[in-house]
Amino acid sequence: MIEQRNPVSDLIADGAALDQLVAGLSPEQWRIPTPAPGWSIAHQIAHLAATFRLAGLAASNPEGFAALGARLSPDFNANVTAALNEYVGDPPEVLLDRWRAERAGAEKALGALPPHQQVPWLVRPLPAGVLACAGMMETFAHGQDIADALGVDRTHTDRIGQLVAFAVRTWDFGYQARKLPTPDVAFRFEITAPSGAVWEFGPADSPERISGPAVDFCLLVTRRRHPDDLAVRALGPLATEWLGLAQAYRGPAGEGRRPGQFRP
Repeated sequence: MIEQRNPVSDLIADGAALDQLVAGLSPEQWRIPTPAPGWSIAHQIAHLAATFRLAGLAASNPEGFAALGARLSPDFNANVTAALNEYVGDPPEVLLDRWRAERAGAEKALGALPPHQQVPWLVRPLPAGVLACAGMMETFAHGQDIADALGVDRTHTDRIGQLVAFAVRTWDFGYQARKLPTPDVAFRFEITAPSGAVWEFGPADSPERISGPAVDFCLLVTRRRHPDDLAVRALGPLATEWLGLAQAYRGPAGEGRRPGQFRP
């Protein structure tokens, strides 16, 4: 089992770590392309600013969040682009300050709620603690794009267990995104933490099993690495298929990454 941790505290720590990565960048570096087609480092931070703005509004002003949701387009990608465009045109120093402010607002609003209190979200309400873990997933994924653009190797701690648990909770998102039927079987997940602990989820006797290092597992479910380049292993036909479908976020899967695009 994963040690009980405060998801908001871990969200704060992850945000601070990414902040350290971008705080000293030059204006030219903010324009460096990332592995996400068409997105620079500035685009990545702009997207995170928009995401944290939504989370802060959901946790602090449910009525305001509902009003905003009523204005959203049925086109998922159009909503992402529109939200990002509210930030990406800012000079780097302004964008950095705005991201910090949106982050702080979301952290404060989520931290003020009991972890199990339901808050509205884009598809259905989520417990505040789970929404904080969703924020960690976004920070991990877009932070990885930034690290890849800069050629930086990140170091992870057992905070990543929050994202592992979130990805197990959302294990069926890949099927939903592709309009595929979700298998009627519970998977077994055995994921090794950076500390060496083993985090276990699902029935021990399941014939469909996923195992591997936590960081690789999170790179898989955020589609920041191709399954062939990771040490995540599957046993069983459904689990093997899942490796190519896994995603811990709503909406289109995106292009993902090519085999061999990054060194192991």
